[in-house]
Amino acid sequence: MTYPRLSASRFGWLHLPVRHRADLRLFLVGWLLLGSLFASLPTYAQRDLQQIPDPDPAKELASFHVLPGCRVNLYVADPDIAKPIQMNFDAEGRLWIASSSVYPHLKPGQKANDKILVVEDRDRDGVAETTTVFADGLLIPTGVLPGDGGCYVVNSTELLHLSDTDGDGKADRRRVVLSGFGAEDTHHLLHTLRWGPDGAMYMNQSIYIHSHIETPWGVRHLNGGGIWRFEPRRMKLEVFARGFINPWGHHFDRWGQSFVTDGAYREGINYVFPGAVFVTAPGATRTLRGLNPGSPKHCGLEILSGRHIPPQWQGLMVTNDFRGNRTCRFDVREQGSGYRSRQLEELIVTSHVAYRPVDVKMGPDGALYIADWYNPIIQHGEVDFRDPRRDHTHGRIWRVTFPDRPLAPRPKIIGEPIESLLELLRVPEDWVRLFAKLELKTRPPEKVAAAIREWASQFDTQSADDAHLLLEALWASQAIGRIDSVLLAGLLKSPEPRARAAAVRVFRYSEPDVATVLATLGEAAQDPFPRVRLEAVSALADVPDARAADVALKALDAPLDRFLDFALWNTVRQTAPYWLDQLDQLEFSRDRRKLLFALESLESARAAQILLERLTREQWTGADRERAVRGIARFGSPADVGRLVQMLAKQPNLPAPALAGLLEILASETRPRRMHPPGVAEALVGWIGSRHVELVRAALSCGAAWGVAAVSDAAVTRAQDRLAPDAVRQAAVRAVAQGDRKDKRTLLRQLASDSRAAVRWQAIAELVRLAPVVA
Repeated sequence: MTYPRLSASRFGWLHLPVRHRADLRLFLVGWLLLGSLFASLPTYAQRDLQQIPDPDPAKELASFHVLPGCRVNLYVADPDIAKPIQMNFDAEGRLWIASSSVYPHLKPGQKANDKILVVEDRDRDGVAETTTVFADGLLIPTGVLPGDGGCYVVNSTELLHLSDTDGDGKADRRRVVLSGFGAEDTHHLLHTLRWGPDGAMYMNQSIYIHSHIETPWGVRHLNGGGIWRFEPRRMKLEVFARGFINPWGHHFDRWGQSFVTDGAYREGINYVFPGAVFVTAPGATRTLRGLNPGSPKHCGLEILSGRHIPPQWQGLMVTNDFRGNRTCRFDVREQGSGYRSRQLEELIVTSHVAYRPVDVKMGPDGALYIADWYNPIIQHGEVDFRDPRRDHTHGRIWRVTFPDRPLAPRPKIIGEPIESLLELLRVPEDWVRLFAKLELKTRPPEKVAAAIREWASQFDTQSADDAHLLLEALWASQAIGRIDSVLLAGLLKSPEPRARAAAVRVFRYSEPDVATVLATLGEAAQDPFPRVRLEAVSALADVPDARAADVALKALDAPLDRFLDFALWNTVRQTAPYWLDQLDQLEFSRDRRKLLFALESLESARAAQILLERLTREQWTGADRERAVRGIARFGSPADVGRLVQMLAKQPNLPAPALAGLLEILASETRPRRMHPPGVAEALVGWIGSRHVELVRAALSCGAAWGVAAVSDAAVTRAQDRLAPDAVRQAAVRAVAQGDRKDKRTLLRQLASDSRAAVRWQAIAELVRLAPVVA
């Protein structure tokens, strides 16, 4: 909506034309209401925050309202640590913390001296005794992940690997692993480092970041938010998913499926699969929604597992509403190819304004650990960077346990024999199984591969009970870079559908030849379990072959839910450069439902031309014909629409109601495009003279939408025709009002005095819309 420039008068709005004043009043009232709403939110209330709480951890703990059956204790706090951003445990049970006192920015002349801390509970009493500064001199390290003989650290634009070669507990070797990550905003930098069950590293970045990373495999780009997948051994970096605003939580469930939280969006838990696209992804024309629309923003994510966790809590997801000073729980269950999510009663709620939980992890003892950024001020841009109320010195880690249950056993992992590590793949604690696989990565791959094959041979590939053990073995082989083809083939046929879905994901990264890909994924695309179909369809997006679309579209033989529909749409678009020119040779070109899905997905002029060609040479009817016409109207050129109208005019056997429906589609879909199709006047004028009211109305709508002068004259004639039915005259009046005639207000005023009430009221209604004062 645009308005003329206001005068310089104090009451300049009074100089607006009358027709704009009501709209402007609504506009201003709306903004005032929105301003009042936002001013009441915590984000903006912090600007006026005066009561800074006592930073004593005991007082903060006393303010917690904790679910019955749980106990919270302080694991470590300032001055031993400060400002924890991310934390991760290592295989020895030590907690590594990325800490930044410099955040939100480095002041002029200030030395960057942020730290990586290692915290340890040596006597295993639930309270840390030692804190070591492993590395300092860093600039806002937003992620830390122990592994490969040291730890990976995000240091602004770089992913570093730091290691200690002399055993003094301090990093003395620094290696730049990857560089070129964007640095446009310090709370959107690369972050949320974690190992996946496949042994790959996953990393998030946020909305304002633009990364361009040179790798041995070529330059990789990610503009805006998203998730990276990285194999350090091969230096292979790929985009796993795109979008989000500020996704500071990512975790995998027992079957390898990804879930993400976003600290700046209101969708709760998000289900993510390779190739998924979410809000704000640059250039995206379609995105996925989260599982909890309207849910507050969340940070960090953990999935509960292990013997210390009560049975009714197993598999629950825990995340943090750092704005609302809460640690939350979600119950996520399978639904179709994806999941549904329900928020449960909070784990921790407090009125303490400095409780800012930003990360959450399961520990080696089976307890849950929460990183508390601790700050009364959390906003990055809404509050001045140098506001003295910003806290730069405090921070703490809280530990949540279930006093009525024994802690989880803590097995030795480092240095254990390969066979012992494989036996750890049986335990219920996700943490233990993950670190057993990561330890296997440090051993000679040939020996590990042979041991995996031997260990897996004791299990039955046709037993659903053994499926998860076999999957862990497959992941272990993937982690060492030696995917076991026998294990993979068995799991692709497993009676456990979740294992089949996970096996398809592994197959995706096994880099087989195209023929094997098409055969394997073609079968998976028709699997009875929808998530297997989802994995197959999304994997086919990466196959540079025309037949990939043919295989993917087999998924249409079964129902689609929103995740499958998106994945199929995306795959069709991604593979279009390979199949468009070979369309007539592909099987799906002879199946109208699949052909329509593919062409509609493209949303392109070329797709519209193909639809027009098919309508011209084939006999299409009913819903298929309507979908084709809609596609041409949406994405075709004016010339395409003109040829379509001419083609319809040459079909004398087309029933008037059906023709009217097609013309209404054309009018409604092309009106926003302000289209002027050539060569349509004769056909439209002919239809306006029809005795079928619906057809007259539709032809008039098209003429008005396209600014056809001959139709404008015909509309005036029909509007003034006292012998025509009221419905026809009303449609003509609307067409006059929608057209570009300079005399239309005069004509409408005349028609407002017509002897027929229906015509009078229609003319008055159009005048009210066009010229309220005149009306």
